[in-house]
Amino acid sequence: MAVKKTKETNTTISEKLEGLFELQNVDSGIDKLQILRGELPLEVSDLEEQIDKLNNHLLDESDNEAKINNLILEQNEKIKNSEALIEKYNKQQMKVRNNREFDAINKELEFQALEIQLANKKITSFESDLEENGGKIKLVKAKIRERKKFLKTKKGELDVIVKSTEKDEAKFNSQKKKISKGIEDRLINIYENLRTTSKNGLAVVQVDRGACGGCFSSITAQHNLNIKLRKDILFCENCGRILVPDDIVE
Repeated sequence: MAVKKTKETNTTISEKLEGLFELQNVDSGIDKLQILRGELPLEVSDLEEQIDKLNNHLLDESDNEAKINNLILEQNEKIKNSEALIEKYNKQQMKVRNNREFDAINKELEFQALEIQLANKKITSFESDLEENGGKIKLVKAKIRERKKFLKTKKGELDVIVKSTEKDEAKFNSQKKKISKGIEDRLINIYENLRTTSKNGLAVVQVDRGACGGCFSSITAQHNLNIKLRKDILFCENCGRILVPDDIVE
């Protein structure tokens, strides 16, 4: 009875190892498809981010342009008010009864003339700022057009690759889903964590001539024997990858 129980346990471990190895092969196939895309996904994402930032910058510059135009309108309004007061004081000056009233009105006229002069200076300065801001807006718009053109090209290149591999990718994803259902969640989590920390995405590797197929570190004879016997899920003592025997494919 004890022998039968051991046999069933070994079979279960063997199935788990085969499932993990098969899952690794499928993921490696998906990884190869991702490699075909190269840096294109990152380039597309980076360009989209650049365009978003430029659009935000364009909004800021447009807001600044609106603020400058409002400031110019305010100064023009001040000029109109001063001109209206000058016209009023000129009429009053014709009706003065003494020098004191004449001098008071004359001072008001001079003050309003200075107000107009100051407002015109501010308008000149604001118009200069407006021209400079307009140049910035043109430059930002040119950059946006350039980035959009480049983005369109990169997206086109990426779409060609995606379309050429979408059938294989769909097939791999279907296989992965099917295989994953037969593996317990605990092992899936260990597997995914190992893939994340591994540079080449290899979480499950075969023993190759007495060494780990991932980091190529030597494995002790006893450790290698235990792996061949498939008594347990065993890991490389150096890199932590799950080790499977070299005859796993058979």
